[in-house]
Amino acid sequence: MSITTLSCIIYTTYDDFYANADVGPEMKVIGYIRVSTDKQDLDKQRHLLLGFAQSHKLLINEFIHAEISSLKSTKERRIDELLEKLDRDDVLIVAELSRLGRNMLQTLNIINALSEKGVVIHFVRQPELSTVGSHTKLLLAIYSYFAESEREFISTRTKQGLAAARAKGVKLGRPKGSRNKYRPLDPFKEQIKELLEVGLTMASIRKIVNRQVETPFSYNTYKYFVQNEGDLSTLWTAR
Repeated sequence: MSITTLSCIIYTTYDDFYANADVGPEMKVIGYIRVSTDKQDLDKQRHLLLGFAQSHKLLINEFIHAEISSLKSTKERRIDELLEKLDRDDVLIVAELSRLGRNMLQTLNIINALSEKGVVIHFVRQPELSTVGSHTKLLLAIYSYFAESEREFISTRTKQGLAAARAKGVKLGRPKGSRNKYRPLDPFKEQIKELLEVGLTMASIRKIVNRQVETPFSYNTYKYFVQNEGDLSTLWTAR
């Protein structure tokens, strides 16, 4: 099947969904807007979302907007608020994919988290990426695949860095009889930082990093390391 054919199928099912949609009275519709500092762009996104809602007979109950850089935390960008407010069968309307996350992996994680809750996501400028219609299961499988691939890429890159460190004679893991002078997670700091930035839990980070050492570290070891490392602590408390 060609990409053109797949796109035609997606667009057809997308239109059919609205032609046959039975919108329940309890459904909540939220419009999410993120801009840097330009108020004009905020108004443009609001009008874009309102136009989409009107053309599809949807009533936006609430706008959540963040005038902030994508480099900020999910809490500052009000993504955490979205995840708390939206429930099964609710609808999220966004201008485009890039409005949600700071990078591809974080965006995919957010989409997967919303989809697992049963939330329908509409990307107005990219309708073929919206999680609606008969192609939804296929699309979510693709999103999950790319998220897993990106996580594997991060893990592979870290392993290559560790291999290079070993080649230079750097000893990794927990040295015997050492607790305070040497922090066993120091060689993994950059990887842990990346994983925190994309929204992974401490348990998930522990699972990924522990695959790379002979002696697994405890959950409390990770927690202590993150809480006592300035930039990591900031990322963790901002979640």
